[in-house]
Amino acid sequence: MSAELRKKAAEMLLKGATLLAEPCPYCNGVRIMKDGNALCVNCGKEPDAHKTDQETISENQTSKKHSAVLISLKNKLEELTTELASEKDSEKQRQILKSINSLIETIDKLEK
Repeated sequence: MSAELRKKAAEMLLKGATLLAEPCPYCNGVRIMKDGNALCVNCGKEPDAHKTDQETISENQTSKKHSAVLISLKNKLEELTTELASEKDSEKQRQILKSINSLIETIDKLEK
């Protein structure tokens, strides 16, 4: 911890800041909070003024899950397209086309 960070943290604590139970998401250091502003005593990072660290982490996790779902749906779409090309039974073709249409609609909604 640099002397400058140590001094800033001490000043914040003297002015009523509190220690946070959650560690810094970047370095797992101790954080203090004053007037809605969190400061990591170890690395000095502060969260975006509009987002907390937990919101940012949650958005990243949601984005990764969202991407995984899209990949899975697109893979299934590819499988059904291949299956449709070789299917001779018209009733099965209709079922496959209905499934393809549903997948396309879902993918479109997720990508927006």
